Amino acid sequence: MKKLFSLLFIMLVLLINPLTISAAQSEPETSAPSVLLMDADTGTILYAKDETTERPLASVTKVMTLLLIFEAIDSEQISLNDSVTVSEHAAGMGGSQVYLEANETQTVETMIKCIVIASANDASVAMAEFICGSEEAFVEQMNAKASALGMEHTHFVNACGLDADGHYSCALDIALMSRELTVNHPEIFDYTSIWMEDITHHTAKGDSVFTLSSTNKLLRQYEYATGLKTGSTSQAKFCLAATATRNDVNLIASIMAADDSASRISDAISLFEWGFSNCRVYTDENTDILADIPVTGGTDNSLSLQYSGSFRYLDTTGSAEELDKAFSLPESLEAPITEGDSIGKAIYTLGETKVGEIDIIAAESIPERTLKDAVRQMFQLLFFGTTASQQISDGPSF
Repeated sequence: MKKLFSLLFIMLVLLINPLTISAAQSEPETSAPSVLLMDADTGTILYAKDETTERPLASVTKVMTLLLIFEAIDSEQISLNDSVTVSEHAAGMGGSQVYLEANETQTVETMIKCIVIASANDASVAMAEFICGSEEAFVEQMNAKASALGMEHTHFVNACGLDADGHYSCALDIALMSRELTVNHPEIFDYTSIWMEDITHHTAKGDSVFTLSSTNKLLRQYEYATGLKTGSTSQAKFCLAATATRNDVNLIASIMAADDSASRISDAISLFEWGFSNCRVYTDENTDILADIPVTGGTDNSLSLQYSGSFRYLDTTGSAEELDKAFSLPESLEAPITEGDSIGKAIYTLGETKVGEIDIIAAESIPERTLKDAVRQMFQLLFFGTTASQQISDGPSF
């Protein structure tokens, strides 16, 4: 009887104390040896396991290849409509490919689709050669970009991800380059969301249709998935750089060396579900009116201020309601001032910890006052009793 009473008591405690029930879910369940979950907007690492161990990354390499392609487009070095001629070297790539032939031509946009959807090694190398003249020169740029992004455990040997000595990365670095690509080039999602699409081979033998089919099965198995890139080789096993969005939360998951395709998908879903369950986004749209600041030596005596944008904070503790906003602004300014100049900051703190800041900028330009301006202001004062902008605030108050 005592044992029965004890059992009933334990069950009652578990029912009224949900924290006890959910304690086992304090971490996501993953089987791959190296995983990482990151908030894309802030770069906050939400969960990591063996995230800096260097491993082969297979076709996840193409995240960096795509990043350099989109940077070349942004800089107008190339355009989506440019024609790319496939070399014998590019056409000879093994592994996943779309069977491009030597001297075949395709547009840059078609090449991007081949890389993103079908993970085409031949298209990746063709684009590397098109941008830099050779795959070797392109790989140098890949490594330089990796260094600039702080990817300390990454080294590239080729542009497509085929197994090679000295070609490696880690879960952390994969997330870093994935964030750089998706945040700065969101148009990538126009391609990563494509499940199937036809392209046309243009060769000396004539035209033929080839169907691209997405290698990213996560798109069909998880409703919030938006991308990004799969990879698998005998050495790398099964890797994935995955992205998903729900309720304004944008997450990146990197999985390395999973045993099979199903495992990398289940790991990604587990990471995302854990992340979405534990994260909330706090946004301050900064619609409050800022007081003007006095200006000396200018054509106007006061400057209007505005926020440079909204503030976003990823809350993982449920304490966002306790955020404080304070201001760091000068008491006065001296002309000249240019519209958009940074004047000060709105600083957000949670308790004693600073969690972020937003620039407060000049809403207008105020040139330095000339002799002609001074004479005009003097006449306004003499004949009208005031200058056009004599009302000066006592300083910022919020």
